[in-house]
Parts: sequence; C-alpha cells; structure tokens
Amino acid sequence: MYTIGQVVELTGFGHDTLRYYEKIGLLKPQRKSPGGVRAFSDDDLQLLSGLKGLKRLGLSLEEIKTFTSTKRCVTERSSMHDGDEAVLRDRIVLLTDNLVRMETQRRELDELIDRTKNNIRLYNELLDGTP
Repeated sequence: MYTIGQVVELTGFGHDTLRYYEKIGLLKPQRKSPGGVRAFSDDDLQLLSGLKGLKRLGLSLEEIKTFTSTKRCVTERSSMHDGDEAVLRDRIVLLTDNLVRMETQRRELDELIDRTKNNIRLYNELLDGTP
C-alpha cells in the first residue's frame, strides 16, 4: 500500500488532482485508518498510469470516466466476459472520435509549422539580401 505522498512521487499527479479524481469517482483509494488516511494499491497505480495515457490522448475527464467505468482491462479474447463486447465497441467509438480530432489537430499544426518555416526562410533571405 502507498500513501498519497508516495503516489504523487510515483505518478507525477498532484495531491489536489488525486483528491479531485477521488471526488469525481475516477479513483477509490482504501481508507487505512479511522482518521481517513488514504491507502493506494498497486491497482490504483496501474489505474493512474492508464488515466495519464488517456489524458495524453486528449480525452476529457467525462470520457475517461466512461472509458474506465467498467473497471475491466480486456486484452485477450479468451479473458472476455458477458458485456465486454459492448464495452469494447463503446471504447472503439470513443477512441475513433478522438483519433479524428487528433488527426485534424495534426493537419492544422503541420500547416502552422510549414507557415512558420516559410516565414523563417523569408526573413533569412531578407537579412542575407538574397531574392
């Protein structure tokens, strides 16, 4: 089991973020004592690692809640249970929608990069006195 301070060190998430994730139901650490000290497990660390990855993909917290609501990590067909097909289909839709958004952002960023390179080239040419 880990303290909140250890989890902060291991995951890079801040105290406030961990408390917020707990408040909105993304994270459910155990209570170690009557005083309410949070105790985090290896499973909690694994979940936080997954949350970090989903955040890097650009998913909103609501989307992440939907994605993780089943508490299932299906990686092999042989480990699937009833209802997992629907969960996986929902995840495919969510990730596909997000992929389309990311590809649009990449195209826009590529255009901006090209424009910036052209400006740098133009300014260098002006400084060098070459047409």
